[in-house]
Amino acid sequence: MRRRRLLPLVFAFGVVLAVLAAGPAAAASYRYWSFWDGAGGTWAYATVGPSMARPADGSVQGFRFAVSKDAAAEAARPRAAADFTAICGATPAAEGRKRVALVIDFGLPEDAPQDEPAPQAQPRTACAQVAPEATAAEALASVAKPLRYNSAALLCGVSGFPKQGCGEPLPDTPPATPPPKAEADTDNGGPSAGLLAGIAAVAALAAAAIWQSRRRTR
Repeated sequence: MRRRRLLPLVFAFGVVLAVLAAGPAAAASYRYWSFWDGAGGTWAYATVGPSMARPADGSVQGFRFAVSKDAAAEAARPRAAADFTAICGATPAAEGRKRVALVIDFGLPEDAPQDEPAPQAQPRTACAQVAPEATAAEALASVAKPLRYNSAALLCGVSGFPKQGCGEPLPDTPPATPPPKAEADTDNGGPSAGLLAGIAAVAALAAAAIWQSRRRTR
């Protein structure tokens, strides 16, 4: 009977150890061209790729080259406003054509591959006039050739930038400054203070349960 009462505590002990020992997973960083929808004047990460999106007349589409985490919330937005009037206001409508406002942001200097600076520092805007059924990729190609894609149809280069690479994960960047001495001394491959505290707490619970179980069997 005593062993049965202890089994849940042993299980809980193992679960707590696993949770405490697991550190936060580091999200990978990627250097790539992200694709954005500027509907309503606000940038939102596009849910489909530019070769699948078919923007309507009056749409705003954005492209941003940057180093970002592998998550839409972490991706860097285009630095120019998603303003159709500001980009296409001077371009008259034409029958049988649609106007798509484009923002092409080549990113910050630190985001560029080594020894390959971005073509321009500030975002470029252009008003593409294309066929009604044209995709966002076709609109981009009409104003920013050459484009480069990989075998999975991922946009790799705009206006020839960058010349190589296509969304590969980047190595982790070391911290700019070392941790304080007191913390650095504890990080020597042994268990952390939080882990030790958790083990002690669970051990105390187990000891209390054993003591209680012995009292009941007397």
